[in-house]
Amino acid sequence: MNKTVNINLAGTFFHIDEDAYQKLQRYLDAIKRSFTDSQGRSEILADIEARIAELFTERVKHDKQVISTKEVEEVIAIMGQPEDYLVDDEIFEDEPTTSPRSKSIKKLYRDTSNSYIGGVASGLGHYLGLDAIWIRLIWVLLALGSMGTFVLIYILFWILVPEALTTAEKLTMTGEPVNISNIEKKIKKGFEGVSDTVKNVDYEKYGSKVKSTSKSFFDTIGDIIMFFLKLFAKFIGVLLVLFSALSIFALLISVLSLGSSSFFHPWWMDYPDAVNTTGLPIWLGSLLVFFTVGIPCFFVLYLGLKILINNLKSIGKPAKFTLLGIWLISLIGLITIGIKQASDHALDSVVTQKDTLLYNTKDTLQISMVKNNKFNRNLRRSSDFKIVYNDNDQKVIFSRDVALYIRSTKDSVAMIQIEKESKGKNYLEAKDRAEKIVYNYTLKNNQLLLDSYLLTDYKNKYREQKVDIILYLPEGTYVDLNRNLRSFLPAYNSVDNIITYKNSNHIMKILNDDATCVDCTEAEDDEDFNNNNIIDVNINDENGSLKINSEGVSIKNDNVDIQIGHTGVKANSSEVKVDIGENGINITSDEDN
Repeated sequence: MNKTVNINLAGTFFHIDEDAYQKLQRYLDAIKRSFTDSQGRSEILADIEARIAELFTERVKHDKQVISTKEVEEVIAIMGQPEDYLVDDEIFEDEPTTSPRSKSIKKLYRDTSNSYIGGVASGLGHYLGLDAIWIRLIWVLLALGSMGTFVLIYILFWILVPEALTTAEKLTMTGEPVNISNIEKKIKKGFEGVSDTVKNVDYEKYGSKVKSTSKSFFDTIGDIIMFFLKLFAKFIGVLLVLFSALSIFALLISVLSLGSSSFFHPWWMDYPDAVNTTGLPIWLGSLLVFFTVGIPCFFVLYLGLKILINNLKSIGKPAKFTLLGIWLISLIGLITIGIKQASDHALDSVVTQKDTLLYNTKDTLQISMVKNNKFNRNLRRSSDFKIVYNDNDQKVIFSRDVALYIRSTKDSVAMIQIEKESKGKNYLEAKDRAEKIVYNYTLKNNQLLLDSYLLTDYKNKYREQKVDIILYLPEGTYVDLNRNLRSFLPAYNSVDNIITYKNSNHIMKILNDDATCVDCTEAEDDEDFNNNNIIDVNINDENGSLKINSEGVSIKNDNVDIQIGHTGVKANSSEVKVDIGENGINITSDEDN
């Protein structure tokens, strides 16, 4: 049974086996003797202890693990024996012989000793093997080309990438082995006034090492495959960083603009307020959207940075759980608001207004739409809305969602029916808002002027308000449709709508559940025939009858019966019968019979 010793090495607490402790103590004493007369002795020893503590930390799996002689020997093998580095200041420039088991591992740090702002570009230069000036130039170009997005990425690098503080971190930043020789060399160069990053890697040593190491063909293939896999992973990381950074930047701009506008309330804020039926402040809603979408984007960004940067600092579990909690609260809040907003449009209600149109039905009724130049000069139907001010300088909602339907009636007088429609969370609320829709028309002599728009008070909010106009015109009357009715008339005719947009700019005669064009040209008639493919003429009087329909033509009277159809022509009279069809012409008479 061995004793354990508790030690504090470079500020880190370790449990160590007694034999391993004695071996480590002898090793540290030998290092101290090696640097008795060296310049910067205390800094060298402090960095060596910090590096040994870092190596121990990498090998400790849990807090109660005891460091054994095996771990101490592994650390000594990495750091090198102090007897190999008994050098003085005069021969310091010679290359020392390092332990063959030392490894060169490059990690990303911020190089604040060669920085203008935070050392990000200089650290990336060491990591990528490029001069820092090129990284800075590329960063500036990307920041200008992305409208400032890469400024946000720079700030994130500044926050998440650790700074190279210790000598061991500075050596790891440049890819040099962290051992006694390089630590001593780095510190001595610092005392000599050289602040440039150490770049003197022993290439000859590594070249000879590569030459002396034989690799099989399959090992080489494996290395090539791993290289391309890592390259692909880096590419995915770059895409994740760009996508998430742009998303966060856009969300940030949106929340700042909407949030600040909620307090200053510029004119365009009337539109978000008009569709917001929940009463939730716009700035709070935009903040919930930012957290709901932005936090997942942040974790995607962090994932991309983890792919690109091996030693990226973790944001820590408290931060992760805090962000998760904020995201859940924001998500629940948005779902609740969405349900409330949807419920305010759940039901609709229609309020009907019927009026009699008194005009001389023997004359042609002229119908046209009227615009209001103060609100909008456009005379086309649209389902959008605007916020305008009426003649009393009151804020109102303006919409051109107006439709016109024309039907026939057997009554002798015409009638107009105005249907105002709106939505609400219940029937009564929807009906109340529908009743508050303002719509007008004017009848002057035989001229019917219809407003091409509707109005409602701004406090009623936008609830998809619209107006349907239904005209009931007596059969046999004529109506002159202005060209500006085209977008307000439906596309297809039916019993409930006998006139379409194609009939605008024409005079129509009202028939029984139908209408016919009076002033249409021959070309237009042909077009209507081709489009509708329907002909139905039925004339009966005391002399006979005439029928023309899709089946053909039929003419009958007391003396003759003629049928013209798809199968041919047949004519029958009291004296002769004619049959012209697929079998030719066949004529018979009573004498033949």
